[in-house]
Amino acid sequence: MFVILSDIWLDNEGTDIVLLVEKTMGKLATVLDGYESVEVVPSLFVFMGNFCSHPCNLSFHSFSSLRLQFGKLGEMIGAHPRLKEHSQFLFIPGPDDAGPSTVLPRCSLPKYLTEELQKHIPNAIFSSNPCRIKFYTQDTDVYDNLPCNFYALKSESSFTPKKSCFSIKIFSIEYRMRRSCLIPPSTEETNDPFEHLVATITHQSHLRPLPLTVQPILWNYDHCLLLYPTPHTIVLGDRSEQKAFKYTGITCFNPGSFSNDSTFVAIVLALRKSSCQPCKCPAL
Repeated sequence: MFVILSDIWLDNEGTDIVLLVEKTMGKLATVLDGYESVEVVPSLFVFMGNFCSHPCNLSFHSFSSLRLQFGKLGEMIGAHPRLKEHSQFLFIPGPDDAGPSTVLPRCSLPKYLTEELQKHIPNAIFSSNPCRIKFYTQDTDVYDNLPCNFYALKSESSFTPKKSCFSIKIFSIEYRMRRSCLIPPSTEETNDPFEHLVATITHQSHLRPLPLTVQPILWNYDHCLLLYPTPHTIVLGDRSEQKAFKYTGITCFNPGSFSNDSTFVAIVLALRKSSCQPCKCPAL
C-alpha cells in the first residue's frame, strides 16, 4: 500500500497560519498513528508539497524556521517505530517550494532544509517533481502542481481611483489547461474538467502540454515529463477537490489538499491492476 498526501504546510507565519499548521501537524500525527497500528504497515508514504503556505521566492526569509519544521516532522515520523523501520518516505517538492526556479522538472528539496529531518529518518528519499515510482511491475507517475493562477477581476462593488477593489479567484491546473486549449473540449461524454485533463495528458503522453509562456520547461529534461512507457497510475497533486478517474486502463487521481481539506489517498498496487481508496482525516 502507498499512502499519498499533498499540500503539507510546515511553516508557522501569521496567527491564522499557525492554527492551520498546528491542525495540519495534528492531522498528520493522527494518520501516522492509525497506520502504525495496522497489521501490515504501508510500503511507502509520499509527501508532496507545497511544504510552505507562502511561496519560497525572493521575499521569503524564513528558511531557518522551515528547516526546523522539517526537523519536527522527522521527530514525528521517528516516534512511530514500525513505520520508521518498515516504510519508505518519499518527499516531492511543490512548484512554490524552495528551488532554483519554477521551470519543470523541479529538482529535489535543498539539502539545507532536509538535513534535520534526515537525522531522524536516514532512509528518507527526496525526489524531483515529477518522478516515477516503480513497484515490481507497476509504474506510478507523481506530479505535484499545487500552486494556482491568481486572476484579478474588478469587483462588482463600488470602484474608486483611490482604492481598487479586486476579487481574487484561484484557478487550478484544470483551469490553466482549459484556458490554453484552442478548441473547447466536448461535453457530450462528460463536462468534468478533471476527466478532460486526464484524457488530454494521456493522449498527449505529456504531463504539461502547455505553451512555454504558461509553463517554462528545461528542454534537456523534457523527457522527464513524458508519459512513456504508459504508467499504470498517475498522481496529479492539485489544490482542487479530491478526484479519481480511470481512463484507458490508467488510474489517475488527485489526492486533494491535506492542509485545507484533510484528504489523502491510499493506493493498493496488485498484479495488472491498482485500486485507489480516497481517505479523509477525522476532524480534530
